[in-house]
Amino acid sequence: MKTAAETITTRRESLISDLLELSKARLSLLVLMTTLVGFLIGWEGPMDYLLLGATVIGTALCAAGAGALNQWWERDYDALMKRTSDRPLPAGRMHASDALLFGLLICVAGLAILWIFTNIRAAFLAFATIAIYVIVYTPLKRMTTLNTLIGAVPGALPPLIGWVAARGVYQLEGSLLFMILWFWQMPHFLAIAWMYRDEYASAGYVMLSNRDPQGYITSRQSFLYSVCLLMVSLLPALLQFASAWYFFGALILGIAFCMLAFQFMRKRDRASARTLFLSSVLYLPLLLGLFVLTKR
Repeated sequence: MKTAAETITTRRESLISDLLELSKARLSLLVLMTTLVGFLIGWEGPMDYLLLGATVIGTALCAAGAGALNQWWERDYDALMKRTSDRPLPAGRMHASDALLFGLLICVAGLAILWIFTNIRAAFLAFATIAIYVIVYTPLKRMTTLNTLIGAVPGALPPLIGWVAARGVYQLEGSLLFMILWFWQMPHFLAIAWMYRDEYASAGYVMLSNRDPQGYITSRQSFLYSVCLLMVSLLPALLQFASAWYFFGALILGIAFCMLAFQFMRKRDRASARTLFLSSVLYLPLLLGLFVLTKR
């Protein structure tokens, strides 16, 4: 039998685990990484670690809050899918009002940090990220297959937030980071949608893969967006924002990614979709890390 202290410890660990799940910690980690990249590429001169920390922490809090609000909104639908049914809300481990309050509070905290310690432009971009993700993208998932195009926008804004926090202005170089992230998300999420198409359909989500039983359209679009990603990823070098080393590295990574997207287009099965998804997870940090190391 557990002691009172052990019981309290277990409950505390369970609560922390549930809060991490509610805030979509893995997705927030991706946001943290891309925000950091945007800041490092945009920054010039001796590093201001206070500004860097405020940028990363503020954006990460906004992302975590948006994730919590998204799960609060979709709690009834998450209960219908196997891969999301054990989340804190559909599993009944957390009350909906607590999740709503948690999401709102950390969104406000993140926005306040960005406004006070960085600049109003970065805070506005973070607010736009939350609004598009929660208010626009979330309900659209049950209305139109175009939801993925819209959902890629808040996913692509964090590196631009990092850039604007570092520079204080909107510039082409920061916009290129947005474009890279936007095009990267399309094959990434199309692969996920194909792998879990039956679950999405049973929960009532309107996904392209649900209306594409043979996978022709989903796989072709994945390949098309991969080719577009390859072309966009070369622009930093062509526009003299990065060195020739970046160009050849991005070219090799992009060709390899396109080959895996082509394999998905040819086979149209779960295995090839999973390979494309996993390769996208590896591709992005390699490309962004290369950009940081070779920036001019």
